[in-house]
Amino acid sequence: MSAKIPPIRARRTIWGSSAVLLPFTVEGDIDWPAFERHLATTVGAGLTPALNMDTGFGPYLDTADRRHVLAMGTALDGEFIAGAHVADNPGDSFDLDAYRIACHEIVDAGGMPILFPSHGLAALDDDALVAAHHDLAAGLDRFLGFELGPMFHPAGRIFTLDVFEQLLSIPQMIGLKHSSLRRDLEWERLVLRDATRPDFRLCTGNDLAIDMVIHGSDYLLGLSTFAPESFAQRDAAWARGDVARFWELNDLLQYLGQFAFRDPVPAYRHSAAQFLALRGVIDRDATHPRSPRRPESDRAVLTDIAARLDQLR
Repeated sequence: MSAKIPPIRARRTIWGSSAVLLPFTVEGDIDWPAFERHLATTVGAGLTPALNMDTGFGPYLDTADRRHVLAMGTALDGEFIAGAHVADNPGDSFDLDAYRIACHEIVDAGGMPILFPSHGLAALDDDALVAAHHDLAAGLDRFLGFELGPMFHPAGRIFTLDVFEQLLSIPQMIGLKHSSLRRDLEWERLVLRDATRPDFRLCTGNDLAIDMVIHGSDYLLGLSTFAPESFAQRDAAWARGDVARFWELNDLLQYLGQFAFRDPVPAYRHSAAQFLALRGVIDRDATHPRSPRRPESDRAVLTDIAARLDQLR
């Protein structure tokens, strides 16, 4: 059965969050000054920064580096989101206490937690998965859930629609990032959300279909870290009813997404570094040593896209 497509919502205000890339030096160290500049650019564009996400190599960082990233979020003038991580291995049990510690560390830093997947959380059956979210909610004012496809992370899991419906009943859970890279699954969630809890923020993580925002999704994307200002321009065009301008920007940004998020998907982080280095936002295209890289030949395509985006400013 095909999914029901939610109606187009003209002139809606789109809430956008960007998973901020964490730049590195050629020696494999974090380039903190470049990160601070890119973070400032993201905030200046009007997007809510999401820190310690997959784009920011959150699963790879040690506790000290994650805390340093959080401290930089604390220094911001405004809201930020951060991934709550539990480092475990396949076969490990769900560690509720570790998630609580990670969430409260983010809250204490002034951010809002998003529950990054772990092997223990992903291995729970549906009832236990819902119960785990209820248990975590008991100690939080607000947080975001996270459906992440395994193409992004080995502990990723896409929930059943029944699980999603039950999660809508948790008042502290104000939204969820959905990263299946499938329109139909997100459409199903939008229809259910609109019927049961319209204020719930369903954030698309579909970097291959960023126009999901016209149907009522907001977004928390890795793609937006390539060009935060262009995403902000696109969103503003939709809000004021400038449909031609919206699609002009959206189509070019989607071309960038289709190119950068091709297989192997995790290499999009190197694509982001290449793109930002070409535009002079960061100094070099180095990424975390464990991150896959793209070929140098990608630069020609990225250079063309960058130039075309600059013409649309």
